[in-house]
Amino acid sequence: MGSMVRLPLTPADVERGQRLGALLRRARGERSMLETALDARVSPETLRKIETGRVATPAFPTIAAIADVLGLSLDDVWAEINRPEPGAEPTGRTRARLAS
Repeated sequence: MGSMVRLPLTPADVERGQRLGALLRRARGERSMLETALDARVSPETLRKIETGRVATPAFPTIAAIADVLGLSLDDVWAEINRPEPGAEPTGRTRARLAS
């Protein structure tokens, strides 16, 4: 297999990446980036890139690990990064939760 082809990012991808980074920075608070990265088993460089929005589409397990360390639920993360644009119709919380 050759190297993975990265699809060009859409503005929405970039926006989501920036929202994700901002959310993780807020959640990290006073905690050091190094400590957070080590606890999540990702490199500090990876965490820094995600937090600054330079990795618009980080791997799901990476997001899950960081969110877990910071005490964020993935529901919170998705809700934050997939917020409708201002002015878009609010969808409300009507989506039925799948029974586990």
